[in-house]
Amino acid sequence: MVDCAVIFDVDGVLLELTRDEEEIFFTALSRFVPTEKLSRDWNSYKIRNDEDIIAEIFERHELPAALVAEAKLHYISQLKSSPVHAVAISGAAVLLEKLKGKAGLGVATANFRDAARHRLQQVKLWDAVSSLACGADGGGHKSAILARVLSLLNMAPTRIVYVGDNLNDVAAGLALGVHFIGFSKSSERREQMRLAGARHTCTNHAETLAMINTLLA
Repeated sequence: MVDCAVIFDVDGVLLELTRDEEEIFFTALSRFVPTEKLSRDWNSYKIRNDEDIIAEIFERHELPAALVAEAKLHYISQLKSSPVHAVAISGAAVLLEKLKGKAGLGVATANFRDAARHRLQQVKLWDAVSSLACGADGGGHKSAILARVLSLLNMAPTRIVYVGDNLNDVAAGLALGVHFIGFSKSSERREQMRLAGARHTCTNHAETLAMINTLLA
């Protein structure tokens, strides 16, 4: 039995979030509200989480909260029927393969779990992380989502690494006391994460693997 775990954010770490995929989300919401002027900047919403974003938009339009569940199902249905295909981050598949059997693997994503599953299945990455996978379902900041993953583990935080790509991920890692690795191909993004408290940053997944091995040695 493994005595450590590595948890990944999905978008920006395992998958690219393409503009076409973003538009599926807003196209699905257009069934309920006008979406032409809605911000595509995820950081502009109060809580960067698909469930909370829908709830915030519906609240602005004075729609009942009960509609959020219907909108979620409609979005996932639209995603699964779309010809748009997910794109894996370079090196993600090799990284997961190298870690398989050495650490428990999972994801903490602000996307709905079923949406993340569909997208990761498209690039054959889901099976590696499926046993420890939590998403936007239930709401909350990234720290709440990561906490749901950690509740599935019986491990000290010092035996857990979380890999993320934005400031919410940094905050979650710090709040829960796990090792955090900030991953991004953007030097500006890596610097932002360092300034927010990320002690370790990587620019490619060969570096990510080496850092994980060091932290969990």
